[in-house]
Amino acid sequence: MILKDLNIEKSWTLFLDRDGVINKRIVDDYVKSWEQFEFLDGSLSSFKIFAEKFGRIFIITNQQGVGKGLMTKDDVVDVHNKMKAEIENNKGRIDSIYFCPDLENKNSKNRKPETGMAQQAKNDFPEIIFEKSIMLGDSKSDMDFGKRLNMKTVFISDDKKLIKENAEISDFVFGSLLEFSKNL
Repeated sequence: MILKDLNIEKSWTLFLDRDGVINKRIVDDYVKSWEQFEFLDGSLSSFKIFAEKFGRIFIITNQQGVGKGLMTKDDVVDVHNKMKAEIENNKGRIDSIYFCPDLENKNSKNRKPETGMAQQAKNDFPEIIFEKSIMLGDSKSDMDFGKRLNMKTVFISDDKKLIKENAEISDFVFGSLLEFSKNL
């Protein structure tokens, strides 16, 4: 199956992870301010394509730096507001952003791979059909999150080892957000 076989149109929903997918991941740290946020090459232009193809677009992101006391929820919201404005200035769209500030060891129902953030999105946007949704991410927890909801999963990575480790739970693999958007 290729991506075009899904016949994506406005009844489809796109869920995206943030760090490592939209912006550069800071190794062993967190994006704590807008000054640290750096869009990955092509990610801004990808959102213009997404806005044309998908009925709804959401960002679903774990942000345990808040739980560790390294940043506040307001810091995360500030980064998200500025990111969203930049995407909109480039003719893209994000319908809503959900983040989980909980620590990994807290067994939170909202922390991916648990599905609480998707359930929040469904409560806010009842037209979402998970079977007509795509979860796009760069980690096993992103892929597990999507599979638990019967979404199609797209693994974003150019790391051959990670791709192999996630092959069974990834429906599609692309090297970047831009590569994915060009194959829609």
